[in-house]
Amino acid sequence: MASALFTSIELRGLTLPNRVVVAPMCQYSAEDGTVGDWHVMHLGQYAVSGAGLLFVEATGVEAAGRITPGCVGLYSDENEAALKRVLNFCNAYGNVPVGIQLAHAGRKASVDVPWKGGAPINADNGAWQTVGPSAASYADGWHTPDEMDDETLDRVKQGFVQAAERSVRLGFKVIELHCAHGYLLHQFLSTISNRRNDTYGGSIEGRMRYPIEIYQAVRAVVPDDIPIGFRISATDWVEGGWDIAQSVVFAKELKKLGCDFIDVSSGGNSPDQQIPVGPGYQTGFAAEIKRETGLPTMAVGKITDALQAEHIIRSGQADMVALARGMLYDPRWTWHAAEALRATAAFPPQYQRCHPALAGEPVPGNPPPPEKVAKAAGAS
Repeated sequence: MASALFTSIELRGLTLPNRVVVAPMCQYSAEDGTVGDWHVMHLGQYAVSGAGLLFVEATGVEAAGRITPGCVGLYSDENEAALKRVLNFCNAYGNVPVGIQLAHAGRKASVDVPWKGGAPINADNGAWQTVGPSAASYADGWHTPDEMDDETLDRVKQGFVQAAERSVRLGFKVIELHCAHGYLLHQFLSTISNRRNDTYGGSIEGRMRYPIEIYQAVRAVVPDDIPIGFRISATDWVEGGWDIAQSVVFAKELKKLGCDFIDVSSGGNSPDQQIPVGPGYQTGFAAEIKRETGLPTMAVGKITDALQAEHIIRSGQADMVALARGMLYDPRWTWHAAEALRATAAFPPQYQRCHPALAGEPVPGNPPPPEKVAKAAGAS
């Protein structure tokens, strides 16, 4: 039986060769939002990985929207030029379409990089004023954000629009809006962080309003053939907070507006969260959203094994699987999964000699049979 994981899928005007997604993974290695050589190396290795889709990490739509001073941004010409260099490199040598995740950290911004503790930074270390739906800090000792007024709401919205326009100009194939992990758009959804009593708070309709406005504003400036999706936290894992039932309501509204997929994660909006972490612990949320809305979903979280990923797709729980830590540990995960599932994934020609189809063949200088070369190239 042919592998389900290694079948193609269409998202609007884009066909992905398989259902394996390299998730957006913060590297905390940019300077003033500008990517560098680390990102060429990091993204370049996944560009030749044979995956179906590769995402650039959470990319701040304004300087104040970065999580840390080392986070990537797309709010200046310098940011754009540096990302162009990375994307050109990936496209020149790679075999994977590249997308970008646009983000704003809101009240969880202005913190140090994880390997330095991840705590809020002070003025001596370049701290900046954070913003959020309400003047409520993430936790004791964290920055208290300014509640966003009409001017700030519009400024951030325009930041998303301008970053989307830059993304199109750069040639990214997919745009994902970050509405998860306790960052700004997620903050608007949850009563834990949104205590407003105006049109952007209160009822679920009010709390969904700003993320929906962001989506509509971005969709309006992005060509119709480019897919736009959302990463959401399906639950806060806190009683009384955002939950899967509300996530289904939100996804249904996004579907009405033409959203192309939902990338389903969870948590991140409260230090009181109680997460039962285990293999595929968030996959059930992706399955419920897919079942209730019909939208393509992406499962993520502790998906590490090829057979596990295959089961998720074959059983209809999700349409794609996204890997982060698993890809960091094994950048050749897609190749190994294809071998385990007796499927094919694209290899760059420079690496074809390591393909299992060529096992036992002599080193270059004695060309292997053409049919084996075709198989090593990912041909059916």
